[in-house]
Amino acid sequence: MPAFPRIAIFLALGLLAAPVKPAAAADPLHRHCLSKAEQRAAVASHKAISLGRAIRSAHKHGRRGETLRARLCRRGGRLAYVLTLLARNGKVLRVTVDAANGAVLGRR
Repeated sequence: MPAFPRIAIFLALGLLAAPVKPAAAADPLHRHCLSKAEQRAAVASHKAISLGRAIRSAHKHGRRGETLRARLCRRGGRLAYVLTLLARNGKVLRVTVDAANGAVLGRR
């Protein structure tokens, strides 16, 4: 058997044997984010405002743009929405909104 096919086989076997980490577990920012079911439960039990209210709050505080991603996470013992927005000028913004009252906690 020529050398190239052997190398390709070993590489393929190595990739199959490598442990796979979910992307959320690899990223420390997402480590404390709630699943979709947990998010629905938090909103239903009034521990968190709705996602729509969080987005409106961000817009009201001057952070306008298309919502690319929204996560409900635990931050310092509180629930907060972490919104990733695409502004009209093409910049990506990250806005953190308190899930209890809609206050904007941080912007980047």
